[in-house]
Amino acid sequence: MAEKSSRGPQDVPSSSPDENEFPFGYPTNICEDAPDQKYLCSNCNNILKKALQTLCGHRYCSACLSWIVRNNKNPICQKCKEEDPSTLSEGSLLAEEREHQSLCEYALIPCHTGCGHMVMRKNLADHLEDGCVNNVTVCEKCKRSLSSSEYQKHSCEGSLCREQKRVQTETSSKEKNHSTVLINKDGCRFSEVGCSFRGSKEKMKEHEKTAVGAHMLLLLQHIKQLKASLCTVSKAANGFIPPSQLNVNVTEKSIPDLQIPGSLEVNGDLEVDCFPGSSVPEDDSILQQLVREKVISELENKLHVFENIVSVLNKEVEISNLEITAFRRQSELDQNIIRGLELKIAELHRCLTQKDAGLSNLHKSLLFSEQASYDGVFLWKITEVGRKLQDSVTGRTVSLYSPAFYTAKYGYKVCLRIYLNGDGTGKGTHVSLFFVVMKGDYDALLPWPFRHKVTFMLLDQNNREHIIDAFRPDLTSASFQRPVNDMNVASGCPMFLPLTKLQSPKYAYVKEDTLFLKCIIETNS
Repeated sequence: MAEKSSRGPQDVPSSSPDENEFPFGYPTNICEDAPDQKYLCSNCNNILKKALQTLCGHRYCSACLSWIVRNNKNPICQKCKEEDPSTLSEGSLLAEEREHQSLCEYALIPCHTGCGHMVMRKNLADHLEDGCVNNVTVCEKCKRSLSSSEYQKHSCEGSLCREQKRVQTETSSKEKNHSTVLINKDGCRFSEVGCSFRGSKEKMKEHEKTAVGAHMLLLLQHIKQLKASLCTVSKAANGFIPPSQLNVNVTEKSIPDLQIPGSLEVNGDLEVDCFPGSSVPEDDSILQQLVREKVISELENKLHVFENIVSVLNKEVEISNLEITAFRRQSELDQNIIRGLELKIAELHRCLTQKDAGLSNLHKSLLFSEQASYDGVFLWKITEVGRKLQDSVTGRTVSLYSPAFYTAKYGYKVCLRIYLNGDGTGKGTHVSLFFVVMKGDYDALLPWPFRHKVTFMLLDQNNREHIIDAFRPDLTSASFQRPVNDMNVASGCPMFLPLTKLQSPKYAYVKEDTLFLKCIIETNS
């Protein structure tokens, strides 16, 4: 299925190619998270497919870049236009074929000898020297076919006559072809040094770009052969071999006529020390100068590319810093909002607590108002007597208060207080029952001290024998004066009922774990 572009119709030229001609980048939805801008094609805005980075530093899909170059007379990087049109330069021009592709040492190229191997450009020389089955050299003495490495180590003993005939034959052949131009119009310019490639002009240009290492190696071998020939001539001149037996014609055109491409790369120096004054060191220096200039040019191009890349990266870093600053500012705002919300929540919590307390008080008031009486007669029902008696013995809850009741609607406000395990002289042996005068809303209108007779009754639930006790207030006691606090000190009967009688099965004071107390205030006296 063809991949679809994420660009809108307004972004695609009217002459956009079909899906087979223009394979866009990968769709962004293949990633769980949205990819960063640096992973997106500057043309189709999809995830980069066979990514290429231009001289200006922006990234394109390989097919996108090829299509833009083919369909535009002046293909200028769209990103450069959008970011800052004033910075457009030669680096903003897009090119489908870039110099790096023809010089990259890690690119796979076919061996020019036709052996069928694909090797990295940087390893081509090693392949030709050790592994290429087609790169052989025939020993002129023994006529054996040897690889480059074997040929350098090879030595054989041929007769002097055969050597002389070989040299004469080679010399005459060179003299016949001396006027012939080294560059065959259908062959490689390095055919004279052993390159067997032939092809059209376009193929020849591509071959010269990709076979730089091989040409260098062939040229090195040729120079070594010339060196050996020159050494032989030198020995003959010094009397080792009669000069008449040698017919070696080494012309100055053997080396200088070789036009070395500007892209040649040389590792190391070639040494020719047979004739210090000869043209070989001069050619070597020229070769080294060409190599230096080429290396400097390539380094300058790479430096320009890296500068553009760094510029783009600096822009991305600047954008990232701005985004981080914005995120921090937003985070501070969010933190302020969160703190404000926390304060509001705390305030609402306090209000809710106050509301709960108010509701609790209202609930208690409602219960008291439901249980309260306004005629001086009050009946108090106490449940769970057994548990509450045990709490009184252990000291957990020593006493219990009854709900408030009144002698009249606008009369005295009073309540009862009971110690189930006794208090004072009756502690541990009797039930103590006391009368408490409370602070009321209408105390200012009432006569003081409190002087009404109070009667306590513990009801026998079988209606046989009620426990009754009564007293009149001591007018001098503080318990019956007008209350200053919520309630006065309790006063009453510390030995109201023996505990043995309360718990005796003969009486029904406690039935179903419940007892009833009654208080009667004589308001007529």
